Amino acid sequence: MTTRRTFLQTAALGGASALFSPNVLLGATRPKKDRLGVALVGLGYYSTDLLAPALQQTKNCYLAGIVTGTPAKAETWKKKYNIPDKNIYNYQTFDQIANNPDIDVVYVVLPPSMHEEYVVRAAKAGKHVWCEKPMAITAKECQNMIDACKKNKVSLAIGYRLHHEPNTQEYVKLLRDGKIGKIQMVSCSAGYRDNRTNHWKQTKELGGGVMYDMGVYVLQGARLATGEEPIAVTAQQFTSRPEIYKNGLDETTMAQLEFPSGARAAVQTSFGMNMNYLYVTGDKGMLKMEPYSAYNGQTGEYPGGKIQHPYQVPFQQASQMDDDAASIMAGKPMLVPGEEGLRDIIIVEAIYKAAKSGQRVKIA
Repeated sequence: MTTRRTFLQTAALGGASALFSPNVLLGATRPKKDRLGVALVGLGYYSTDLLAPALQQTKNCYLAGIVTGTPAKAETWKKKYNIPDKNIYNYQTFDQIANNPDIDVVYVVLPPSMHEEYVVRAAKAGKHVWCEKPMAITAKECQNMIDACKKNKVSLAIGYRLHHEPNTQEYVKLLRDGKIGKIQMVSCSAGYRDNRTNHWKQTKELGGGVMYDMGVYVLQGARLATGEEPIAVTAQQFTSRPEIYKNGLDETTMAQLEFPSGARAAVQTSFGMNMNYLYVTGDKGMLKMEPYSAYNGQTGEYPGGKIQHPYQVPFQQASQMDDDAASIMAGKPMLVPGEEGLRDIIIVEAIYKAAKSGQRVKIA
């Protein structure tokens, strides 16, 4: 029986040798638009329940096309969102998207092991690219994605929704303004109980493991809070369900990060327990965000004030895509470019190395 996962794996292998439609100049000759057409690549939960609904709320972009290996899904989406046949692709016909002026942006929403291939193919097709987190499995893959987009003169943004939401933006500004003084310690956690057994998140070769998925949130929490890049890390990993998280796949990861200023961070992420908070200690007080990385309901406090900008799902995703579309149309840099995703994967690789060796690992 062919599952979606095995189909995608097969398509990924075959797609690497596909003939690309030589139309990179299309972007340069395309007329100015008021809204950008977005094609979602991969129609799993995140595209179905969050990105597609968000694209019904956006002002600067809209759902123009889809890429899926499941004909039944294609038919359902076609009817629900009135998508024309010419804007519906599968993984074999994907490269023909180069010749479609309706589609300006390709949003890659596939398992992490496939991100590099489809970002590179989209860039060669002359399309701007948005890619879900984690950016890729290795730093080398991330750099290849960045290089491909630069070579083909298209933008690359990573789907870090929190950078676009007001609670995160406010707490970062407060910290930069010195509201709690010099940052001394950060504690950040993000996790939930995932009871699935055969999702890509539980499949090592597809980019599974908690550090790649939820772990990116805690790294962002530490990096945004300090405003610095870590210089060294120690780490520990374990699992309470070895029948699911096996062969080195991590269910829970804890890491300790060292920063140039002397600040420290303790981060925890898990598929085995629910947790979501950010505590930042400075020499003049503490800032708390709890929950920190949820889709809504964020709230925070600091000496003398509170942080609470309420909104409804899928506000974060709509804001993210609207911001990125506006940057493309204005010719401005992305708020979260590929380089930001690369920085996190460099740290993720160091954490895996530290957990395996039991040693402190320096980060260049």
